[in-house]
Amino acid sequence: MAFTPRGRGGDRGRGGDRGGRGGSRGGPGGARGGRGGFGDRGGRGGGRGAPRGRGAPRGGGRGRGGAKGGARTIIEPHRFPGIFIARGKEDMLVTKNLTPGESVYGEKRISVESSSMDKSVTNGDAAAPATKIEYRVWNPFRSKLAAGILGGLDEIFIKPSAKVLYLGAASGTSVSHVADVVGPTGTVFAVEFSHRSGRDLINMATHRTNVIPIIEDARQPLRYRMLVGMVDVIFADVAQPDQARIVAMNAHMFLKVGGGVVISIKANCIDSTAAPEQVFAQEVQKLKAEKIKPFEQITLEPFERDHCIVTGRYVRAST
Repeated sequence: MAFTPRGRGGDRGRGGDRGGRGGSRGGPGGARGGRGGFGDRGGRGGGRGAPRGRGAPRGGGRGRGGAKGGARTIIEPHRFPGIFIARGKEDMLVTKNLTPGESVYGEKRISVESSSMDKSVTNGDAAAPATKIEYRVWNPFRSKLAAGILGGLDEIFIKPSAKVLYLGAASGTSVSHVADVVGPTGTVFAVEFSHRSGRDLINMATHRTNVIPIIEDARQPLRYRMLVGMVDVIFADVAQPDQARIVAMNAHMFLKVGGGVVISIKANCIDSTAAPEQVFAQEVQKLKAEKIKPFEQITLEPFERDHCIVTGRYVRAST
């Protein structure tokens, strides 16, 4: 597969990134203050002649309790296994909640009824009684991986039963969704250097037993070599100038040959004086030098500014 960079890194004119992201940061979201795809934070409604007051109610990452589901919401599988799309008044990216009844960061939850009509499940008897399945809304404004999926990534390598090394886990917002995707038979090794964020990460992991929190410096993989086995994919969101080197060190130690690599790159954290497109191209070259074959590059606008995601495979040099 040929390497295909997509999108224009650092393009400041697409979709009104800071002010008019359809209600992303609470800025004026265009002429009518649209609510946006995920309703994260409603923009101010109306133009100058409109009555004052906020537009959409707060939702998305700050929502409380569950969203309205049931007959009005239809859950469809996404093309990536373990990820779903909730079809309703607004289409939303969701994951099946590994711990029903609990939220991690105040995200919306959707419960839908599901009854099995499969005779192989009911042994030819009457249909099983309806049960509720709970899904968690995956907000792309708070997760770069979700933003990349909605941006059209061709492959993320994360799937049910996979073993994932997550570098830059922070408080566990995205990690919790990755844990939902890999399911109880998968494992997420979540590495975070900050002790403050690590406390939230550990608290989240107490409810999701497939998450192993590691409060350590990702630049020192030898310090947690006894905790991490061989993994299928590395996801990195460390936002450091030597990010490519950090990913390479962990790949050489933990990633199996042919394993996937997904890296979120923030241009300003690497070189704030250069154009984002130039920074992205330099990071891709660094990955190639470390035996990581890049497949794809996409920008994360309008969800994140001057960010991109690069995917690739680890191909260890033959001896």
